[in-house]
Amino acid sequence: MCGIVGYIGLDNQEPIDGELFVKMVDSLSHRGPDGEGFYFSGSFNKNFIDKLKESRPNAIINFQNGGRTVALGHRRLAIIDLSPQAGQPMSDAERKIWIVFNGEIYNHREIRKQLENKYHFRTNHSDTECIIYAYKEWGKEFVNRLRGMFAIVIWDAQNDRLIAYRDRAGIKPLYYMMYNGRFYFASEIKALLQDRNFDRRINTIGLYHYLSFLVVPAPDTLFKDIYKLKAGHMIEIEKGTLKEQQEYWDVFDNTRKFENNDERQIADELLNHLEESVRYHLESDVPIGVFLSGGVDSSTIAALSSKILKRDVYGFSIGYKDDRKLTSYKNEFIYAEKVANIFNINYKPIEISQEDFLNFIHKLNYHQDEPIADPVCVPVFYLARFAKDNGVSVIQVGEGSDELFCGYEWWLRILSLQELDDRTDLKSLKLIAFSIAKLFREFKPRAYEYLRRSISGERIFWSGAEAFSEAEKHLMLSDELKQELKGLSSYEIIKWYHAKFLMRASDKSNLNWMSYIDLKIRLPELLLMRVDKMTMAASVEARVPFLDHKFIEYSMSIPSYLKYKSNQTKYILKKAVENILPKEIVYRKKQGFGTPVFDWFFDKLGSFAREEINRFNKQTNFFSKSFLDYLYTNAEGNKVWYILNLASWWEEWINKNKTEL
Repeated sequence: MCGIVGYIGLDNQEPIDGELFVKMVDSLSHRGPDGEGFYFSGSFNKNFIDKLKESRPNAIINFQNGGRTVALGHRRLAIIDLSPQAGQPMSDAERKIWIVFNGEIYNHREIRKQLENKYHFRTNHSDTECIIYAYKEWGKEFVNRLRGMFAIVIWDAQNDRLIAYRDRAGIKPLYYMMYNGRFYFASEIKALLQDRNFDRRINTIGLYHYLSFLVVPAPDTLFKDIYKLKAGHMIEIEKGTLKEQQEYWDVFDNTRKFENNDERQIADELLNHLEESVRYHLESDVPIGVFLSGGVDSSTIAALSSKILKRDVYGFSIGYKDDRKLTSYKNEFIYAEKVANIFNINYKPIEISQEDFLNFIHKLNYHQDEPIADPVCVPVFYLARFAKDNGVSVIQVGEGSDELFCGYEWWLRILSLQELDDRTDLKSLKLIAFSIAKLFREFKPRAYEYLRRSISGERIFWSGAEAFSEAEKHLMLSDELKQELKGLSSYEIIKWYHAKFLMRASDKSNLNWMSYIDLKIRLPELLLMRVDKMTMAASVEARVPFLDHKFIEYSMSIPSYLKYKSNQTKYILKKAVENILPKEIVYRKKQGFGTPVFDWFFDKLGSFAREEINRFNKQTNFFSKSFLDYLYTNAEGNKVWYILNLASWWEEWINKNKTEL
């Protein structure tokens, strides 16, 4: 697990200032505290290279004079093959192919066995080196043989090609921009922003979609002219020409139709696939743990990890001080501890307070780079830091299970609405209901929005991450911003994905659609980015066994009726694991990982948020003051948080930069 950064000259072959590039690499030091490396080609000043080697004697530094201007940088968190030889940037034996890579390739040993008779491997068991020779052997299609999470950038000097990949589920991020005739890329946006001459501006279209989805869907970001690679996509620069992003994998690419829908057989196969995924995800040369809530997902990962590993598994849980006084969240320690005791997990809980939450807010957007409007980011950071303080650098998390198996009870309400809408042909009846709903849209904005979608022929379910409806955005945005964005709807994004869903899915059920769109937006851009950014801020690697691509393919092949059955969410998954977990864990009511922002908005958090948001809005004039006052008055804690996250981001990355220049 690492941080990567670099650039390639396109129509500008002058190298950027070497010290600036070093700053770009250093800005990612939290992602890789165990080592650093640099590669330069082109006309870089040799004196700079010599000084860099002198000042950083332990760094990997390579320089090739002549050719296209390229710089690659790497910060290393050593997890697999801890030897210095496994550091990056790494090349093949001929020094023609160079790589920087963030992530883990779990099947690297299998790939090495296929290639070691043909290529000379110089490391003990580095997964990075396997990627290099996989590319040499199979070309750009090598990515289809990888099993893991990754952001990979390969510089092929012989063919004048730079190629970049983001893993299928979008577990690892990769950002890029075109600037001054160069193509830049990095694991985090902050590395790109080290050049203070870059004009930092808000992408107002991205802002509109952020207010819909709590994040800006790829390929856009909230920064104008900075982009992110979509999950399951690649981008290529060949002979100085940048090509468009290309999709190399989709959720439905390798799904299959079951010849025999025997429930027990499918449950057993599902457990076998999950155990195989967990086994791969336990590949590590350092201690490994689990974020353990005591729910079915994390408990299953803990149970399987304990069964497979021959050494200690660590379990970490987080809760909130004085939770008995909280109405919106209760700690789950009792369940997590029960699971830990059954499976001999080395269990360690931690509690945080409202003061801890407030103390981290200004650091939050530094680590997020762009708003990830989920307050769970804060406890994830504290939990990751707690794991690191206890000597654990690799953590497994349970993200993805709910989206694959219908784990949210509120999904069922949406399903009912969509099925009712599908059956209701009387447009006049809908129009009457819509007219009535208009009278109450300020009080029931969600109901109004669902009716609006129905009348407009849109899907009811847009994403599991929805902040403000189209109607609310019309009320909340200033007249100036509405004029700029005239006619824009976030349904444009949903419509594009729904067309792909209809072309690709053999099972076009509403439940399958809900899984599909969340695998495209909510998971890669919200849930997985909160995990990546917050764990890496603490120099911890997070792994996601439920999002192994082969497990996804099997899970998305399972008929929808087996995911919700007999009034049971996650029906088939629970059937699969009910013989390895206590039934009180498998079938307890889902709580979900959350934060008590509702309670805290009646306390210090509320006054802090109002002050921050009002100052932000006074300078930007993005929002209607009356709408903001409405949110404060009605204690809309989560919605206030979404705007607070935006305001804090603007202060950190836009306003502060203007005042410092």
